[in-house]
Amino acid sequence: MKLAEVQVRNFKNILDSTTVDIEPDITCFVGKNESGKTAFLHSLYRLNPARHAVFSVQQQYPAWLEKAHRREGKKLEDVIPVRAVFQLENSDLSQIARRFGDGALVSSSITVERSYGGQTLLNAKFDEAKAVAFVLNKASIPTDFKNQSASSTTFVALQELHEALVANGGDNCTTAAAAIESARSTMLGKADDWGDALRAALWERTPKFFYFDEYSSLPGTIKIRELLSKPVDQLTDEEATARSLLELAGADQDYLLNADYEIRKRELENVANSLTHDVLEFWTTNPELRVQIDISQRTIPAAPPPGGQQSVLDELRVRLWDDRHLLSLPFGQRSSGFRWFFSFLAAFSQYEHGSKPIVILLDEPGLGLHARAQHDFLNFIEKRLAKKCQVLYTTHSPFLVQPSHLERARLVEDEGRAVGSQVTSDVLSIDKDTLFPLQGALGYDLAQHLFIAPHNLVVEGTSDYTYLLLLSDHLKSLNRIGLDERWSIIPVGGADLVPSFVALLGHHLEVTVLLDSRREGHQRLLKLADQAILKRNRIITIGEITGTKLADIEDLFTTNEYLKLYNQAFGASIKESDLTGTDAIVTRIARFLAVDRFDHGKPAEVLLRNRDKFLPSLSPSSLNQFEELFRRINATLT
Repeated sequence: MKLAEVQVRNFKNILDSTTVDIEPDITCFVGKNESGKTAFLHSLYRLNPARHAVFSVQQQYPAWLEKAHRREGKKLEDVIPVRAVFQLENSDLSQIARRFGDGALVSSSITVERSYGGQTLLNAKFDEAKAVAFVLNKASIPTDFKNQSASSTTFVALQELHEALVANGGDNCTTAAAAIESARSTMLGKADDWGDALRAALWERTPKFFYFDEYSSLPGTIKIRELLSKPVDQLTDEEATARSLLELAGADQDYLLNADYEIRKRELENVANSLTHDVLEFWTTNPELRVQIDISQRTIPAAPPPGGQQSVLDELRVRLWDDRHLLSLPFGQRSSGFRWFFSFLAAFSQYEHGSKPIVILLDEPGLGLHARAQHDFLNFIEKRLAKKCQVLYTTHSPFLVQPSHLERARLVEDEGRAVGSQVTSDVLSIDKDTLFPLQGALGYDLAQHLFIAPHNLVVEGTSDYTYLLLLSDHLKSLNRIGLDERWSIIPVGGADLVPSFVALLGHHLEVTVLLDSRREGHQRLLKLADQAILKRNRIITIGEITGTKLADIEDLFTTNEYLKLYNQAFGASIKESDLTGTDAIVTRIARFLAVDRFDHGKPAEVLLRNRDKFLPSLSPSSLNQFEELFRRINATLT
């Protein structure tokens, strides 16, 4: 079962987040401090927490509304602060069908809500008649009762049929009644109502939410017996992480507290080796670290009166050995970033191989990590966590945003008391401070490509980047020609910046330039070619592909195809017959609107977000033109 949508209302500074789409693998919530990112995760966590967590009106209801809403007569305990939609997978549907029958669950999605008072509501569409038919199929109904059986489409009617069979007696009726009762009992389980039984079965398969933040970090010393004796619902986040480490270490007399030193030591070394392997697989900052775990014993002085019996306190201690400096340090003296990463591994170990599905909620992960280590952690999320479960995390760091997966980003902004915190994927509606992590991520990715990639395709803007990348991948999926894997696409921010970029770096990099075709030509680039900074055959214009003097990359699509993107992006309804002239499509649209230009990035963004629907519908003409462009670009590789 996958989390598909979330809506948070009346929780801290969130009045109504509206419906937030959740990606099937990784979703990143980006925003400034105090924007509402943490509040969003806190509310979602309490829907079905893996650890103990409850809603509290006094602590979490918007403070400036609580008194006013109570005076209005609202019962705040009945307010629902979180609603989530889950999409069932094939394994879920088959399990439900095996118990309740095909078609008993009408929809493949369910909605789960939880109130401030702790009441959980699970809503789904059921077909009672299909469930009754499933039960009846388990029994051989006597001929005299066929008509009554056929009209039994509710469990009330099924009960009446059962009673009629019992009252009639006879071997056939008794056998049929017993079969009905057995099938119904198997379906209901401990529930009194079949709907409740189905909801309980769905709830059992609903993922739990595992929340982790900086306050969940592991302490360097763990009091073993004291922690094991404490009720789970009374553990702090820090103690819950420590408990996970104890369970990983085998917290029982056979291993962790075994009186035999060799048995105890061997188990601790096994745990330490496992954690070391996990850490070093994704921690490239210092690959010479080794985890060391040991148990020390400390005698507790006797309490008054004199002569009282002393006690022994068993403590588990974590240290890190550094081969680089040939010394070990207590866990608490390592960097905050490393402690966070190690603590998360220990905490996650409790759920990683369990049968219960988990959604991971990470609040500002790796704030203490260096930029390179943050990249390592993104790699860890992508290759380890997202392979097993969905991950939702918050950040304001550009190094924790993946430039190649901006569709995963959700932007969070607090718009004041009247509106509250809002969550959106629309970058055009967000202020520049909120956008900074995304801009920084793109800038960092661009800088990395400039100095690392040997083959660079320079384009004017990000819309060119989007079209080229998406069409290349689509053509490759059709076993046609796309961009060679060696190319790194570099959008430089406008046609006027292309000559400057090439002049500065053309001597040091392999550069091919793709440009729109314009009336004024590209004299500055031709001059660079005359100076042997750029080869003439590495200057490619769209007009070479379209066979026209005036053409932009958008002209590789048919007019109607591009208008579909434009109309969806701007909520317009422009038709091909509305346009005049034979110049570039973007120029014709601007002329129709009586404006100098419009934002070319918005139609590209529509294609990015709807690529699975739009790309398969492209005409052969568009595919052929893009393929010809890629063939021309690839030919410039040396």
